[in-house]
Amino acid sequence: MTVELPYNLTYLSREELVERLQGNVDPVELNRILSAYDVAASVHESQFRRDGSPYFYHVTRVCKILIDELGVRDPDILIAALLHDVLEDSSELSAEVLQYNFGPRVAQMVQTLTKDLQAHERDPDAVDWQQVERLRHAPPECLLIRLATRLDNFRCLSYDLKRNPLRYIQQTWERYIPLAQQWDDPRLKQVVALLQRERNKFLG
Repeated sequence: MTVELPYNLTYLSREELVERLQGNVDPVELNRILSAYDVAASVHESQFRRDGSPYFYHVTRVCKILIDELGVRDPDILIAALLHDVLEDSSELSAEVLQYNFGPRVAQMVQTLTKDLQAHERDPDAVDWQQVERLRHAPPECLLIRLATRLDNFRCLSYDLKRNPLRYIQQTWERYIPLAQQWDDPRLKQVVALLQRERNKFLG
């Protein structure tokens, strides 16, 4: 009998990623995506989230959400999703390294999604608003990745992921949802609907 794992302990394996994308993206692009998967696995190897799950699991689930639920096949978006926190969590990687290995579009998306962690410890609200402003002026795919990360986090709230889950939900609605509503993008509309569903589940 197969035991179903709690959501926060699930992840997208390398083999499952290949299965989903083989035949849907160019083989060269698939290798780029797999390289990003390996970089993220290395950077996040010893990191764990507040709920005790490996941080890398979160990164792969964001990629899975984009592929399975939002129909994304754009290699750069999937690469940026896998790498969205590597600049925060690695002292060795830089935007220049990302640009050299994955191109300027990926580097720009990851930079847009990167927060200053030291400043965030001092004033998380200010740093969050700074990112909201960056996303306001960025291409919609950056917001799509950010909302996919929020969707994954919503699904982990019942596993004690956030100290104040209600505040996290409220901030998402106040800060990020209005940005999505400014775009006539079916992928953004879909991720907002999925966030709404998870919000309703959590709030009852």
